Amino acid sequence: MPRTRSINQNIPHRLLPDFRNLGTVLHIVLLANAFALVCALAQVTTVGELWQRMLLDSALLQPVLLSVLLALYGLNELLPRLKYWWSVAAIAALAVSITLFFSLIGGELFAEAEESARFLDGRRMLLAALLTVVLLTYFRWRAMAMSPALQDARLQALQARIRPHFLFNSINAVLAIVRAEPKRAEAALEDMADLFRMAMSDVHDLVALKDEVALAQRYLALEQLRMGERLRVNWQTAQMPQQALIPPLVLQPLLENAVYHGIEPLAEGGVIDIDIHEKSGQLHLSVRNPLQRNAVQSEGNRLALSNIRERLALLFDVEAEYRVERNDDSYHVYIVIPLRKPEMP
Repeated sequence: MPRTRSINQNIPHRLLPDFRNLGTVLHIVLLANAFALVCALAQVTTVGELWQRMLLDSALLQPVLLSVLLALYGLNELLPRLKYWWSVAAIAALAVSITLFFSLIGGELFAEAEESARFLDGRRMLLAALLTVVLLTYFRWRAMAMSPALQDARLQALQARIRPHFLFNSINAVLAIVRAEPKRAEAALEDMADLFRMAMSDVHDLVALKDEVALAQRYLALEQLRMGERLRVNWQTAQMPQQALIPPLVLQPLLENAVYHGIEPLAEGGVIDIDIHEKSGQLHLSVRNPLQRNAVQSEGNRLALSNIRERLALLFDVEAEYRVERNDDSYHVYIVIPLRKPEMP
């Protein structure tokens, strides 16, 4: 059975970085080269010597760095299953072994006249171990520092799940039709119960896309009960990966903003276009709604969108794209995140 990842606060935040995340790889490459620059500066006295030193060090550093990153990419799912310090030791041993391998096969290319080969190999292995520990310490600190921010973002998501006035508006809409259209009123109450049951259930870091869409559809069904033909929805989900995983409460707040700040102020109403599809190993989500001319974005709208942006950045780093395009008569939110599938036991 597919397994999603719980965000129960009793579960510790992942301390090892995700070595398949582009942001993690960029951090490692930049920090490793900065470390090499500091080491080079400590050994030279002129700019010319620094240039030569950097060329020599980079000739070894880059293939070692690439090889280590490729190996960690393959081991990304295995390492978190070990105890944290066992994982650190394994990664350090891997980095030291790969450094020694390239140092040995490099032979005279990496040799230095004033130092013995054995001493050079030992120094390089020591520096590789030190750099590994420094990088993993940085990622551990970063994970622990980000954990409260992530919890705050989750709390904001919990508090902003369904606005209170939406509940009152929905109840009033049901009361208005309960005598004339009892079956429709009954269906609306069932939708409302399902909506709040899903919204108030235990949350996860990532949830199935089909569940997020089901939550959004129940929400829109209730809003259509209130607004009638003024609210029209165009779903484009033929290419949607049903089991893809996304952060919870991403789509529903976007639709809520589209209804309250886009459709409701317009006397004639309008169409909300929703496009969800997979492309090149990424999940694309687009919500477009009409906008009243000279409309002012409210504080609540900005907070909801900022909450989504913050959660995407915390979960996916630079791999997530969040873009807003606004003109005189339309508002378009466009989100791209890595395509994730449930982990099988």
